[in-house]
Amino acid sequence: MFIVAFLIIWIGIIGARLVHLQITQHDWLKSQAESTRGYEHKSKMLRGTIYERDGGVLAMSIQARSLFADPKFIEDEKSVSEKLAKVLDLDRKALAADLKEGRENGRRFIWIARKVSDEVFRAVNKAFSDSGDEAATTVGHPGLGWRKEQRREYPHNELAAHVIGFSNSNDEGQSGVERSQEDVLKGETVSKWRERDRLGRVYIETGTEREPPKDIVLTIDSTIQFDTEMALAKGVKDANAIAGKAVVLDPKTGEILAMANYPTFDPNRYSESDPETRRNRVIEDNFSPGSVMKMVTYGAALEERKISPEAFVNCGNGRLTVGGYTFSDSHAIGSVSYTEAFAQSSNVGAIRTGQSVGQDTFYKYVTEFGFGSRTGVELPAETEGQLSHPDAWGGMSLASMSIGYEIGVTSLQTAVAFATIANDGVKVQPHVLKEIRQSDGSTVSTVKPKAERVVSIETARNLRKMLREVVLNGTAKQAQLQGYSSAGKTGTAWKYDPQLRRVNRAKYISSFVGFAPADDPRVAIAITIDEPRGGLRYGGQVAAPVFRQIAEKVLPRWGVPPDGSIPEDIPLFDDPAEEPMLAVEESEEDAADPAEAETRKETSVPEPRKKEAEALKKEDLDPENVAGDRPKAIRPAEKKKT
Repeated sequence: MFIVAFLIIWIGIIGARLVHLQITQHDWLKSQAESTRGYEHKSKMLRGTIYERDGGVLAMSIQARSLFADPKFIEDEKSVSEKLAKVLDLDRKALAADLKEGRENGRRFIWIARKVSDEVFRAVNKAFSDSGDEAATTVGHPGLGWRKEQRREYPHNELAAHVIGFSNSNDEGQSGVERSQEDVLKGETVSKWRERDRLGRVYIETGTEREPPKDIVLTIDSTIQFDTEMALAKGVKDANAIAGKAVVLDPKTGEILAMANYPTFDPNRYSESDPETRRNRVIEDNFSPGSVMKMVTYGAALEERKISPEAFVNCGNGRLTVGGYTFSDSHAIGSVSYTEAFAQSSNVGAIRTGQSVGQDTFYKYVTEFGFGSRTGVELPAETEGQLSHPDAWGGMSLASMSIGYEIGVTSLQTAVAFATIANDGVKVQPHVLKEIRQSDGSTVSTVKPKAERVVSIETARNLRKMLREVVLNGTAKQAQLQGYSSAGKTGTAWKYDPQLRRVNRAKYISSFVGFAPADDPRVAIAITIDEPRGGLRYGGQVAAPVFRQIAEKVLPRWGVPPDGSIPEDIPLFDDPAEEPMLAVEESEEDAADPAEAETRKETSVPEPRKKEAEALKKEDLDPENVAGDRPKAIRPAEKKKT
């Protein structure tokens, strides 16, 4: 009986223990067993590669190593910090303090250096041991170790930096294509469960397979991009300007062959650059285009058959009063053809042309040419510019906008507008993406840009002839090319100053937008120079030469046969002895003397409309000071001395 009782009690105890282990502690014991024989392995796929149009690598990811420390096992933090500081160029005292504080606070992980080069990796290993083994996971000192990560590299450094952008230490795109195509380029983190035997050998691996990241091919041509950046940098320095922007388009396809900003930055060392330098000004900054907008004014009038290139417009004495404000030209040209008025960049001629169209129709063409809305280019932070609806316009708004004020545009928008004329009136959406590929090289998708007709073929060709005249005999003679014909329009506008809350007459935005060859354009180029501060400051002086340098290199590379003669040396002014401001498109001349305004006869303005005649005032306004919704009159100043 005693033995039977003992067995019953023993079996009961064992049964209770089994119930406790297999039911009460089931989950905990299972996790302990799994952690002993298995573990979760996480790995991150390499980020997708970015290529230029010809296959050259613009951005790629490679395996890298990062150094970490477990402060618990580092007691001699001073000696460790001294060795690391020499190799990694760190502050020895700060590193020692971090390690000591980490040990005292129980921290088990501290990053020492992220994504170091192979040379630094070997140097750190040799500092603590004789081994420079590239497969090493330990440093040779307890508490120091390596972790595998990936590092983003940009082989061409600053080349196309604002288009490509950069990614941060967590491999997340922060600007440019790196940011806009984050979902395509991102390398997913893959988690797999591995089980191993008692010798540590993995015998089973389970997990969900993830789709690898894709590669991107851009429309950028690295050679054209390099030539553009070099020409832009030279143009900015020659003009003593604060910045410059340039964009090169294929007008037939909408492909952006080059997009440059100066100053620029190196995405490999983005943290060392100024955030302002990293901004893509080509699409993020808007400015008053000045006389560049006259292309739209004349284009709208040609399309509506309000004018013809050979017809005459009376620019009178070079002064016209609209809505109580007087606009003026640099010099009176009298009655001339619309082509000549356009070539001489007459403000009066452009205003009369805009008035013949009417504000609603003019607004329609401005929007159809692409102003007031984003172009849709595959880059982040693009602005739509500034364009108010006609309902909010004032009495002088149509006149102001006809010559490029009361409107804000981007350099890319101006390039697209001129590319529309170059492409026989069809606007093609600009794009920097050419195609998306799998990592094996197979094509996933190809970009197909939208296209829409803005003006007729006849209008586009007539406008090209007028733009050609601007280069041959107008304000853009510096845009004449060696062996190729060219066409385009200059622009010089006073810059809006946020501190003054009005335009600043000491600051300029100078630009030239054009295309070549003139009859069958293969390339459209927009150049903008921000605040030229030298003796030369007008678009025809500082921006047109940059256009020439770029075009003369792009066209031969594109295999375009020459179609023009070789021009002789072109002076910066028509007559070097003449006051420079009178030999270019816009005048900085102050408003006329009040006494002179009193004696001016109304007949000096050729046949104004009835409403305009009623609005004529004796108060003058500098013709360029019309930016913003509520322009302010400027006090008449003394005449400038020659």
